[in-house]
Parts: sequence; C-alpha cells; structure tokens
Amino acid sequence: MEAFSRLSSMLLHALETREPTVDLLESFVNHWKSIANYYIKTTDASRPVRQTEIPWCLRQMLDILVYEEKQQMGETGACLEYLLQHKLLETLCTLGKAQYPPGMVQQVLLFFSKFLSQIQKPLLQLVNVYRPVQLIGLCALPGSQTEVEEAQFLLVVCSRVKQDPPTLRNLLQIVDKSSARAPVFDQSHSDAQSSNHRTEPPPPPGQSDSSTSSRVQSESGLLWALLQLTSSARGPVALKAFEGLLLLSALQAEPSGEILCDETLLGELLAGRLLQLYSLLPMEDLDPGEVQSWPHKPWSSQFSCWSSDHMTNFFSWLDFLDHLMEEAPQVLALKLAHCVQQIWMLDVLQPQLLHTCEQVVLVSTSILCVAVRFVRSRSLLDQLVHFLLRSNTLSPLLLQRCDHISDQVSFASLSLVDELLQKPHKDILDLLVLRFLQSRSYLSPQEDRWTESNEAHEDSNGLEEDPFFSESLLFSESELLLSPPPTPPLCSFSSAPLSGLGSAADVVNSFLCLVPVQVRSAQLFQEGGYESYVHDAHTQVTECRSVSLSWDWPLSLPAPSSGEGGDFFEGPLLKVLFDRLGRVLEQPYELNLKLTAVLSRLSSFSHPLLHEYLLNPYVHLSPCCRSLFSVLIRLMGELMQRIQHVPDLTAGLLNTRRDLLALNTTTTRLEHGTLLRGLVVLEEFCKELAAIAFVKLP
Repeated sequence: MEAFSRLSSMLLHALETREPTVDLLESFVNHWKSIANYYIKTTDASRPVRQTEIPWCLRQMLDILVYEEKQQMGETGACLEYLLQHKLLETLCTLGKAQYPPGMVQQVLLFFSKFLSQIQKPLLQLVNVYRPVQLIGLCALPGSQTEVEEAQFLLVVCSRVKQDPPTLRNLLQIVDKSSARAPVFDQSHSDAQSSNHRTEPPPPPGQSDSSTSSRVQSESGLLWALLQLTSSARGPVALKAFEGLLLLSALQAEPSGEILCDETLLGELLAGRLLQLYSLLPMEDLDPGEVQSWPHKPWSSQFSCWSSDHMTNFFSWLDFLDHLMEEAPQVLALKLAHCVQQIWMLDVLQPQLLHTCEQVVLVSTSILCVAVRFVRSRSLLDQLVHFLLRSNTLSPLLLQRCDHISDQVSFASLSLVDELLQKPHKDILDLLVLRFLQSRSYLSPQEDRWTESNEAHEDSNGLEEDPFFSESLLFSESELLLSPPPTPPLCSFSSAPLSGLGSAADVVNSFLCLVPVQVRSAQLFQEGGYESYVHDAHTQVTECRSVSLSWDWPLSLPAPSSGEGGDFFEGPLLKVLFDRLGRVLEQPYELNLKLTAVLSRLSSFSHPLLHEYLLNPYVHLSPCCRSLFSVLIRLMGELMQRIQHVPDLTAGLLNTRRDLLALNTTTTRLEHGTLLRGLVVLEEFCKELAAIAFVKLP
C-alpha cells in the first residue's frame, strides 16, 4: 500500500513538473560540436556522409536558426551571431571542398540553399556569408554527381541577389579600383577575382571554334557555372540555370547592368554559347526548305521534352537570348546584342553568306531568315538590321541574290526580305525602298500631276476600248462597294487623299482588267473574283499599319524634285522585284508565290510614296522609268505573244488549277506547265492588288 502511494505521488509530481525552457544557443552549439567531434574521433575516411549524423545535425541547426529568426522579430539572434562570428559557413565550405566524408559537398549545398532561402534577413552583404558562398566554384565541374543540388543553390543565390542588387559586386568578387591593391586572401579568391576582371576582346574572326570553346570554358564563377548547367541533360537542372541567368540579367538597379556589361564577360559567354551551338549544325546535310519553315517554340518549352537535335538547341538558345535582352536593362541588352553581332554574325555568319558554295549560302541564308522571324527584342533587331542592310559588302549581295541564277538562292533571299518587311523597324523600309522614292523623280516633268482627274477617267475608258479586256469585268464604284463582304471602315487606312489617283472603282478596275480575257481561268473553276482576297488584304493592311503606326510617316506626298527623270533609280530591291516580275511566266511556281507575296506586302504599307508608286495606275512616268503597273502592262503584252504557241489554252489552264489545288487524281506532266502556272499566279496577283487597293483607298 505504501509503495502504491509513493508511485502515485511520483506520477502527480511528474505531471506538475514543466519541461525546462530549451536554450536555443546551447542546442545549436551542441549540434555543431557533434559535427566537429565526428572529424576528431572518426577513423573511417571512406564512410559516406549519409551514414553519419552530420545531415541530421545540419537540419537541426537550420531549424533552430529559422525558429530563432521568427522569435526575434527582425533582430539578429544569438545562434546566427554564433554562426557568423565563428565562421561556421566557411568551415562547412572547406569541408565541402575536401569531400570529407564522401558526399559532404551535397550536404553543404543543401544547407546553404535552405539557409539562404529560409532566413529572411539580408545576408549576402555580410563578408562571412558571401565569402563561403564562393562554394560556387565547386559547381558545374565535369563529371559532377550533384547537379540537382548545384542548380538549386545557384538559383537561390541569384534570387537573393535580385532582392538585394548591391550584393552583386560582392558575389562576383569585383573590387573597387581604389582597393585593387589589397592583399588576396587565398588562391581560390585570386582565381575568381582575376576571371571576373578579364577584359580580353573576343577571338579574332579567323579563330577556330575549338579555340573559342576553350576561351569560354576558361572562365569560372557564378556566370560560368550557370552557363555550363544550361547544357545539362536534366531538364529541371537546365531550367534553373536558365532562370538564374534571367534573374541576374534582369536586375534593374542602376549599377547592376553596368557591372554585368563592363566588368564581366557575360555578353561574350552567352554569345560564345550561341556560336558553339551553331558550329554543331551539319551545314552540308541540312535541307534549306526545312530550315526556313522551322517552327517557333519558346525557349522554356524545351525542358518538357529534352531534345538532342542541334537545330532545336540552337534556336532555343537564340530565343532565350532574345528574351533575356527584352528583360535586361538597356545598357546590358545593347552589349549582349553587340556581342551576338560580333561573335556570330560578323565572324561566322558573314563569311558563310559570302561563300561560293551554294549549299552553305542556302543554309546560312535560311537560318538568318528564321532568326529574323524569331527576334522580338529591339536591341537584337537593331543589330540584325545593321548587319543586313548597312553593310557595304553584304547588303548589295543579299539583294542581288533575289535575282540569282539559282532559283533556290533567289527563293531564300526573297524569304529573308519578306521576313524583314514584317519587323517593326522603320529603317528597313527606309533603306530598302523609301529613300529611293523620296525625290519622286519617276514622275514625268511635262505633266501637271496635281490635277489629273479628267485624264485618269480617259485612261480608264481606254482600257474599255482595248479588245483584250472584257467590259463585263469593269465595275462601277457602287458595285465594288457592294460586292465584298462587310469590312471595317476603309477610309481609316488612307491617311490623306492621294493626288492623281482615280476613285476606288477606277483603281480596282485597272488591276482587274490587266489580265486579258483569253487567259482568265478563275471563272472556269468557279473561283471568286477579287472580293475573295478582300479579307486577307484587310488583315495584311491592318498588320502593316500597326507595324508602322509609330514611324511618323507623312500624311501627304512630298513635292517632286526638279531633276531629270532619267536620274531615277528605284533601288536595288524594287529593281530585282520588277525584273523578276517581268519573268513570272518562266519561273517556278513557288518562287512566283514568294515574289508576289513580297510585292503585295510592300503595297499594303500606308506610306504615300508606296501608294503612288505601287498602286496608282494613272501616274505619268518619266521616260525609262517604270512602276508596278507599267511592269504588269509590259508583261501582258509578252503574255499575248506566248500564248499563241499553247494549244487548247483553256483546258490547259483548267488542268493547271486542278493540279495546284491537288484535285487531279492522276499525275500527268502538263505541256507548257511553267507558263500556265505563271498565268494563274499573274491573274491571282492582279486580283490581290485590286483587293489591297480597295481596302486602302477611301
């Protein structure tokens, strides 16, 4: 009984006794001492760290630090003070570098990642934090087994830099010039510092890809580690490396862009990687047509399904650089774009474009065509335009190749021009077309070009008297306005009335009546007239107008110059386009489609000079000058001569249209096939021009 009473008393006493308050600092120190004692007492150097209590002790220390910070409400706690004063992070960094016990670097990376991400207090400003963070030097080494932990660690570091941009200089170990003579603490710091201060220029143009690769790989530090991890075969690892580069490059604090631009080799590293990926492309085996039709995929989409395809990797990296330049401060974006131009465009791409091998020219032009289509950042687009259109060597050659002896080269060059015309850059149209039309010296000096409405109607009547044209194809203005489907207000596309132009009905009829009755085949196939093009024309005119909206184009035509008309030159682009258009009856079908696509896009822009020169049938030209309409008229004259040698023209045109629409069940080789396909293209092109004129004119 007495024993039972004693037991009851002991239980009651235990219930009444409260657990003593845990001393956080004492517990924190004890966990650290447990780690230290392991190194003092252990004799098995091969025992993996996972089989020791070190991971558990590190987790407990981190939990104590996080709990303490919450309790201190912003004040520095005793445990954090102990960690900083006793340089525990530096000790852990040393243990990680020594890889003792085996796998220690993984545990250190995990601890650093959680420590930097979970502790809210700004830490990278503290010397006892940013020095051990130079554990970065162990990341992205060849054969690393800890890529996952390394990528997470680097991403956390970049996130903390974004929260506190002034720490970027400390993290990159960039010192002020005044302290440049300060003693170096250790060899690893010296190596990192020298790598971040190197300012050698890029390799000379003649340097090989292997030497460029070694120059890039000789770098070290945060930027180099992130760059190396972007090529990891593990999608999540590569994605974190990409995100880390974006975080650093998008720092908007005033000195950050200058630091990355002037005191690091970030631009050279990123452009060097683009060059490395480009050098892996099998130029001799690539199909130019397949390259030109390469689909645009955002750079981030590659991580859902990792691809080893060199073309995919190259364009993904180009898209990433373009996105990075959109996010980066202007000073850094300009530097990156300049590096891309120098290292890739000038040193590598330009020699290929000037090469004598047709395959090399085709593939490089096709790749450039896709690059122009993908680019969205202003800085990179500026460099592309400068590279293509302001080079005394390259620009004339690229335009001349639009009329190359090789139809494939011509098609690729026309595709490049077509892509350029779709970019929101004012200099493109200025350099290619407008500067040559500005003087308006194509106008006849003997005519009064400002009041010609009566003569315009006389010219229209002249078309009706021509036996080659059918009166049934002439429409009144009211019929034109009723025939197409409803569209938005058409006058919104015309900035101001154009002097010398007839009414919308006159202009539309002029283009529709260009094609002689004998060679019209659309009605034989029950296809629509020009109204079937109105919707597409409206879409294209809207796109061109939105692209040029901020370019401050004049609302009216400039006064014509007093020079002689014989001095007029339409410019190299319009020259090759008009020359090609004059040979539309003897060119491949695909080339004719691309040619007419470029001309229709030029006609869709709302500049008054383009209105007049491309869409005004009634402009009075000086001798030896030509316009789009005059080229078409000459072409119709040649056409009427050539069709005399084509037996059963109507049946041939019908079969040609069926072939083009893939409606023929049997494949038969059509006689005069090139001529007949050219006729079909010509008829459709005139309808397309009529639709564009209808949409643009009030």
